[in-house]
Amino acid sequence: MKQETYFGATEYQNVKELLYGVTEKIGDACAFILKKAEKGPDGQTQYEKVTYKKFLELINQLGTALFDKGYKDKRIAIIGRNSFEWVLTHLTNLLGGIVSVPIDKELQQEELEQCVHRSKADAIVFDSKYQDKIDVMREKPDFADKEFICMHKLEGYQDIPELLEVGKKLVEQGRKDFIDYEIDNDRMNILLFTSGTSSKSKAVMLSHRNIASNIYSMQLVEPLFAGEVTIAFLPFHHVFGSTCIIMMLASGIATTFPDGIRYIAQNLKEYKVSVFVGVPVLIEAIYKNIKKEIKKQGKEKIVDFARSASNALRKVKIDLRRNLFHSILEPLGGKLKYIIAGGAALDKEVSKYFDSIGVTVLQGYGLTETAPVLAAENYGRRRAGSIGVPLPGVDFEIIDQDEHGIGEVRVKGPNIMLGYYEAPELTAEVLKDGWFYTGDLGYFDKDGYIFLTGRKKDMIVLKNGKKVFPDEIEAIINRLDIVEESMVFGLPKEDGDVKLSVKIVYSKDVAKKQYPDKSFEELKEIIWNEIKEINKQFPTYKYIKNLMLTDEPLIKTTSLKVKRQEEMKKILLGTPSKSISSKA
Repeated sequence: MKQETYFGATEYQNVKELLYGVTEKIGDACAFILKKAEKGPDGQTQYEKVTYKKFLELINQLGTALFDKGYKDKRIAIIGRNSFEWVLTHLTNLLGGIVSVPIDKELQQEELEQCVHRSKADAIVFDSKYQDKIDVMREKPDFADKEFICMHKLEGYQDIPELLEVGKKLVEQGRKDFIDYEIDNDRMNILLFTSGTSSKSKAVMLSHRNIASNIYSMQLVEPLFAGEVTIAFLPFHHVFGSTCIIMMLASGIATTFPDGIRYIAQNLKEYKVSVFVGVPVLIEAIYKNIKKEIKKQGKEKIVDFARSASNALRKVKIDLRRNLFHSILEPLGGKLKYIIAGGAALDKEVSKYFDSIGVTVLQGYGLTETAPVLAAENYGRRRAGSIGVPLPGVDFEIIDQDEHGIGEVRVKGPNIMLGYYEAPELTAEVLKDGWFYTGDLGYFDKDGYIFLTGRKKDMIVLKNGKKVFPDEIEAIINRLDIVEESMVFGLPKEDGDVKLSVKIVYSKDVAKKQYPDKSFEELKEIIWNEIKEINKQFPTYKYIKNLMLTDEPLIKTTSLKVKRQEEMKKILLGTPSKSISSKA
């Protein structure tokens, strides 16, 4: 049953019902803006707009061809960059009840093959850019029973353009088994691997109800409206990215695709993007670039004064931000209105800064296991540094609280996963009496806003019982221009306690520009003095006592999350590293 709300959201039970419902309402609206490979007669870049009606036609054509090939009730993996073909394949899988298996394109060969094996995929749809990996896989006897389908024309492989032609003819001839396929709302229809190496990652089973319910909850509170334009930077093999693209379709927002991370500013301007969704590391990079450019132009004092004046005017209901800061917003396309952050905690200073120049930042929180969003800042409730409030329909509790009200987050709702694939023991560890235990620590403030303090497994417990949350300190250290990334950890001591330490990756470019004549040892002293100043912001038990400095990137997952355990192994095994310790 559909339930209309005053926000205009409609409650759908599955993704098929959602896409048909939206197409019925706004079928001629633009769903995707695609850049063509060929230039126009005038040498200018050409674009194609794909309407909702056209997109649904293509889904039905591809799905009919896949059913004709025997893939009804089968499993199809997808390996590739964010693209229209990726979305087309994924939505075709979902609308036909084919289990969709998004796999991280950046995995090493062995890990990639393990994921395909573990998922029991019958076919693999792949991006031609990754032909080398696919060629290797295809030649192995273990993959002899699997079909490989390229997203683009590629010699030696069947491809999606060919299947679309086949499907179109079949639909014209009256074939309707894919079009009429009835969705089982509670059956596994998506199999997603969590971050990490494939041997350790968990395979999460999600249903149509999980995804549809989460989209409905978000639409009830988030200011996303038809006619806006977004750009798909979030990798689709993560649930945040793949659910987000369906959320945009449900909201009537046109999606376009990036040319690469180096072209963010160019693409924002090119497509007049108004809604940007990204992970904090990307948003913080944009923030640092803005600050760097202002500093380069010698306008720091002018901009700070304008921000203060603007904030004062807003208190009396006068909002001049987008006029005052037009020159800052113009390099970002001039149309950017909303930034939605997820995947990790966003530094509250970054959120405040964007807000002060006229861009609303909304931070959300969720996990692969929760399809994904559990809580978010929303249309009427925002507080810098928080993750907002629970979404409608999600029960949110903080359990086993300490004296500061900090405890583990557990949640319940229709978006909670079916379980981990072929891992009942692991499922039982996190799903208890309908509650999902997230492993994240956090607390509610007096107004009901949720603040996360870090992962339970990353919390540092000192010998005196005091607790230190690395994320809290890292967020402040990462604001330093010279710091690219950092990791706070406890270095074991002989007395059983730990020495609070930080490993910092410094920016060679910044060091070269700001400290061109400084030696590595002098650079360490400069950064160490900055750390000592940061220490003053915290109680003494949170003081950093040891600094390790390097120009080598921290070990990370493909979603750019630091692999703390692997970094700790590297540190404890004494891998050569330059460091400076406190003299205190």
